[in-house]
Amino acid sequence: MVNTLTKSDPKPPKAGTKALAKETILTPRFYTTDFDAAASLDLSAQDEELRTMLEEMRTDYNRNHFVRDEVFNQSWDHIEGEARQSFIDYLERSCVSEFSGFLLFKELSRKLKDRNPLLAEIFHLMARDEARHAGFLNKAMADFGLSLDLAHATKTRTYTFFPIEWVIYTVYLSEKIGYWRYIIIFRHLEKHPEHQFYPLFRYFESWCQDENRHGDIFKALLRSQPKLWNNWKARLWSRFFLLSVFATHTLTVHERAGFYRSLGLDATEFDERVVRKTNETAGNAFPLMLNTEHPMFFPLLRRCSDLNQKIGAIERSDQPQFVKTLRKLPWITAIVWNLLRLYLIKPINTEPLRGTIR
Repeated sequence: MVNTLTKSDPKPPKAGTKALAKETILTPRFYTTDFDAAASLDLSAQDEELRTMLEEMRTDYNRNHFVRDEVFNQSWDHIEGEARQSFIDYLERSCVSEFSGFLLFKELSRKLKDRNPLLAEIFHLMARDEARHAGFLNKAMADFGLSLDLAHATKTRTYTFFPIEWVIYTVYLSEKIGYWRYIIIFRHLEKHPEHQFYPLFRYFESWCQDENRHGDIFKALLRSQPKLWNNWKARLWSRFFLLSVFATHTLTVHERAGFYRSLGLDATEFDERVVRKTNETAGNAFPLMLNTEHPMFFPLLRRCSDLNQKIGAIERSDQPQFVKTLRKLPWITAIVWNLLRLYLIKPINTEPLRGTIR
């Protein structure tokens, strides 16, 4: 569902800025939600945990972390070819994702300020972190002669509506999968410093702690709402969002395999490790985990990735759009079929089903 916000006629982006990548099902999106429903959430079951995490957010352990040092003050022209382009693509996707979180959290904070002060302040502080991340990534892009006009993007990008329940599921998973992505890259480069071709990666350890804290906040929000974890509907939604996030991760990682090669990582091995770790972590919040050890789980995900590569090749061709659409339909259908097969793999329960249908 797309929020039909009234927009003025968009103006071209400022000179010297990079146009955002075309919006697709895999590109980071901007979201809006039901702010009245968010303000009405009963948080009493997790009140103590949320207040503890609020104090931690107020402390702002990373206030001085995202400061560029002299190592950045050099030419990066030696990073060339596929490695350069794949890294720029990575920076852009990460920057837009962080900025998307900033916009959503900022608006939640503004709309909840007089109705749910506790949650409003938490969202305000999370917006602070996301803005810090997005700005740092945009400065990294500037080292390669590019930058994103994020203010322009807020006026021209499509906003997608998610119910607050979906926001809680998806943001929890995106923050936790972000934690595992950052920490795995950081630890790998600690062992293999010869692959640390740009100083951004030295910041990933503290960066991932922001992701982890945000994920813990959304875990508390999820557990404060029994309807999100304590009935059969919640189990179905949990499976859906876990699979959606993992499939998106697999497809995007393999689309940018060149970036991971430049880090000395195998894209398939990296993807599998991130998915497994995120799945295990999600078992602490969700009523189930996906069975990643099923013999068909990762082969089916990789099949979806291979099909997505075929779709990408068609889209990059010079054929008329209607021809591209016809050529892509069989592969899109095959991806949907394989995702359905994945969804039907029996999950692993993390706690007994209690209560009644809500």
